Amino acid sequence: MGATMVKPLVKNGNILDALPSQGTLHVVMLGLDSAGKTTALYRLKFDQYLNTVPTIGFNCEKVQGTIGKAKGVHFLVWDVGGQEKLRPLWRSYTRCTDGILFVIDSVDAERMEEAKMELMRTAKCPDNQGVPVLILANKQDLPNACGAKELEKLLGLNELHNYATPPNKSVLNSCSSSSSNSNLINGSVSNQSITESSLSVHIKPNLSDQSDEKNTSAFLQYDTHKYKDSGEESTKKCFQNIKQDNYNKTASNTTFRGWYIQPTCAITGEGLQEGLDALYDMILKRRKLNKSHKNRR
Repeated sequence: MGATMVKPLVKNGNILDALPSQGTLHVVMLGLDSAGKTTALYRLKFDQYLNTVPTIGFNCEKVQGTIGKAKGVHFLVWDVGGQEKLRPLWRSYTRCTDGILFVIDSVDAERMEEAKMELMRTAKCPDNQGVPVLILANKQDLPNACGAKELEKLLGLNELHNYATPPNKSVLNSCSSSSSNSNLINGSVSNQSITESSLSVHIKPNLSDQSDEKNTSAFLQYDTHKYKDSGEESTKKCFQNIKQDNYNKTASNTTFRGWYIQPTCAITGEGLQEGLDALYDMILKRRKLNKSHKNRR
């Protein structure tokens, strides 16, 4: 999704605002067409929903992290069109980038294999080896959206392990991630309505030790009179989200893999800032690993 053929970087006649400042991280946002890339970009930029049209070309915006380690950090995000004819251009944007945001339509099971193929092609490109990949599992507000664990299998993310870490395994093992920031993926959701929507959810953070179904009402609040799904299916969906949250927390405390799954809803912005924080954490860990690797030579 997107806006115009090439979105101008200059706004209000101030060209300086368009130039990357010192310390700005360069990130490319990829994914199949209609995955919600541009919606996510402008939600991050303006913190509001903007109606978009398919991107023919690219959009570029500087966004800022607002939570966790990424708070105050600037990211120059290049959102590249996802139509099949544009995908050969992705390689030009990923070269020398600090991180890759790959947006997935969590509901579109029919195109999951296609998304996997493009993700693997991008991540395994020689120019991109070692570049952290954040998978934004978009459209989590919709019924039947795949959870993080399911997406890991469908996208074959275990295949990326050897491509996203330095070749020196001793360095990798000595730099295992023991992140003290438990809010990388905390599952907190604002009580913001989704365009005439649907679902109002509030999940309390730190649910890793509370997964029994008897505790559902303590964690989840549903606007059931608006939600079209049945109550039973709604409850099932809620528990999928809780398990997904717990899965990501466990994953964040394991050895650096170079990829991370963040459940999101681009329309409301839920999970996007958490995603930037997770990406920034991976970038820092990659730099630390590279530095350690160089020092051991």
